[in-house]
Amino acid sequence: MGRRGTPQRRGSRPHWGYWASSGLAGLLVVALLAAYAYYRSLESGLKRESVSNELGDQRPPETGALNVLLVGSDSREGDNKKYGAKSQGLGERSDTIMLLHMSPDRDKVTLVSFPRDLMVAIPPCKSTSGVPLAPGVRQINSAFNDGGIVCAMRTVESLTKLRLDHFVKVDFTGFKGIIDALDGISICLPKAVNDPKAKLVLAAGKHVVSGEQALGYVRARYSMGDGSDLSRIKRQQIFLTQVMKKVTDGGMLTDPGKLNKFLKAAVAAVTVDDQLSLNRILEIARSVQGMTAAQLKGITVPVEAYPADHNRVQLTQPAADDFFTRLRSDVEVTRIAAPGPSASASATPQAQIPNGKVRIQVLNGSGKPRLAKQAADELAAQGFVVDETGNAPTTAVTEVRYAKRLQEGAAYADAVAARLSKDKRTPIAGKVKPTSTEPFKVATPSASPTAKASGPIVQLVIGADWPGVRVASVIPDSLKDKTVDASTDPCQ
Repeated sequence: MGRRGTPQRRGSRPHWGYWASSGLAGLLVVALLAAYAYYRSLESGLKRESVSNELGDQRPPETGALNVLLVGSDSREGDNKKYGAKSQGLGERSDTIMLLHMSPDRDKVTLVSFPRDLMVAIPPCKSTSGVPLAPGVRQINSAFNDGGIVCAMRTVESLTKLRLDHFVKVDFTGFKGIIDALDGISICLPKAVNDPKAKLVLAAGKHVVSGEQALGYVRARYSMGDGSDLSRIKRQQIFLTQVMKKVTDGGMLTDPGKLNKFLKAAVAAVTVDDQLSLNRILEIARSVQGMTAAQLKGITVPVEAYPADHNRVQLTQPAADDFFTRLRSDVEVTRIAAPGPSASASATPQAQIPNGKVRIQVLNGSGKPRLAKQAADELAAQGFVVDETGNAPTTAVTEVRYAKRLQEGAAYADAVAARLSKDKRTPIAGKVKPTSTEPFKVATPSASPTAKASGPIVQLVIGADWPGVRVASVIPDSLKDKTVDASTDPCQ
């Protein structure tokens, strides 16, 4: 036994600071386990439907984007029977079909609506009872009506050539529960509405709607707008931008009580696919952290009257194919800098070099014809100044080259590389490569160079792995006036 006052030997007993830090660590572990258990309990309440084994192997490739099919079900089963008890046992139909497209960088969301009366080619499917359904041109909502969610997913994939990662289905009661959990959503009516069929009676002006009123607002057709499904779709998109505002900008995510209420309502409201696991949900949630309502754009696919029946519509071509191509091309940006000082972070950031100040030579070394002209046109459309196009010796890897002696060239090359897409089938795309000597002949531009494009010339050499030019926006200028976003006037 040591004498009183004798200093205790170092290490003979843990210091109080150790106990404090260990206690905090323990509390953190307990808190994390509790949170995980909580989310596990939420996940156990999700209604799931297995589709992964039914979609087959002949599906579009993955691009890194997240594509989710959103379907509104008019099922009259259970709590929904008050919307049509006579329809019980007759299955479910869908008047709302939307594609939620989230860019691979998770920096923007595009909500694409398909009119219920859109005539499309529906692929071979099975009915909900397992009976084969012949392919043919029919209304897009008949895919869900006759073949369930699997047929709906196969139809949208066939139409857009986009791979659907997940689906979310919500019925009348579930929709009301979600809006109630958000304490209502603000809307604006340009004129009074009295629609007994939609159970909606409201004066003109601004309102906060929840429950039956919210459901009536998004379901009403003939009493609002021009009475068309296209008008209703636009109203639904405006409503969803207001929902996004409430979720992301309204403080709900930082209020545990409100968040808990919302999560419970959302889980009870939806049916999802068997691959949308808790881990996948958390992964998506982490990837979109910080996203705001301003990054959500809503648009309806371009349509025109269907010649055989003017009560139906068909896709407007080539506008629709161009739009779907943009969605497919909205893939990850790859900016792989070669080692060395010219690729250092000290170089001027790419964001500080406007496209209009970058001069490019585009050379085709892929062995495939006409790629230089195509790439040059697409880059010029995004504001780059193309000085020259031509051919280069065959190469396997696409490179963005600049002279190593020009230190500022790295930033200009980065501006070009940032507009190249990453092809999931190749490990590298848009490699930035400085060279010790001038890497190419600096040609005199065919047109007089403008003052805004006075920087060093960058050379894009297209290789066999050419990933394509990343679109600046998935919504082309020709459809901008049909876009709904956070700035759209809800009173229109």
